[in-house]
Amino acid sequence: MNGILLIDKPEGLTSADVVRRVKRRIGGKIGHLGTLDPFATGLLPLCCGEATKIAQFLNTADKAYEGVVQLGRATDTGDRTGQPTRAAALPDLPSVDLDALARRFTGELQQTPPMYSALKRDGVPLYRLARQGVEVERSPRPVRIDRLTLEPAGPDRLRFRLACSKGTYVRVLAEDIGAALGSAAHLEALRRTAFGSFAVDDAVTLDAWDPAQSAGLVALRRALSHLPAVSIDDQAAVAVRQGKSWPLRALPVELATPAMLLDCAGDLIAVAVRKSDLWSYGRVLGTA
Repeated sequence: MNGILLIDKPEGLTSADVVRRVKRRIGGKIGHLGTLDPFATGLLPLCCGEATKIAQFLNTADKAYEGVVQLGRATDTGDRTGQPTRAAALPDLPSVDLDALARRFTGELQQTPPMYSALKRDGVPLYRLARQGVEVERSPRPVRIDRLTLEPAGPDRLRFRLACSKGTYVRVLAEDIGAALGSAAHLEALRRTAFGSFAVDDAVTLDAWDPAQSAGLVALRRALSHLPAVSIDDQAAVAVRQGKSWPLRALPVELATPAMLLDCAGDLIAVAVRKSDLWSYGRVLGTA
């Protein structure tokens, strides 16, 4: 199987658990895009077969989420799976201008990664240090929030919808929203609804997924439809598959990079990348 398999991840499984379950049924190379925590649900794209070669051109995609922020209590992990660390008075939500609050967290922001994250310090994931009670300094990182809506979900909860850049920690956003309200907060629920051009509405559940059917499977070319495409003739396609560089000389310097190379049948055979004025192969795909 070659393509991006869109799975609607259930609660309680790690992203690696999903990969293992799928791999037991179809074998071959499989990897996931954008880790989801076990308590989170929603869209988990899996790169199957030759699609593992194009993951680097998909991992930078924007994402969309919906979920619930629990007010009044902070946890050490920033979500409901952690241990309570602080309690605070609840804000009077009816008196809060939630649209104005959402605008405060929209646009280009600086966000400090949480200790419970997969970022590494001297080769050690931060979450391992956090479990040992060790906290290290983390530098703020730029993130972008394109859209954020907030609405009450009771006296102590806010329901949100979010569109954001890669690298945005929704747990940190929940904590920051709590702080802006003069309270404490953690992430109570999280569901990913989009990953780049992929939507959870097109995903299949693990229970419903049938490897013999095409439901949930996105072809390689469609997965990279955000990139420019160049069609090449049969002779050039053979040369590309052999790793020869001469077909790259015909690519225009003004073409956006990276770019798809398609054979006469319209199938993706390689992704080309450019540094300065020189093109090279980012990835060359095998035959289906």
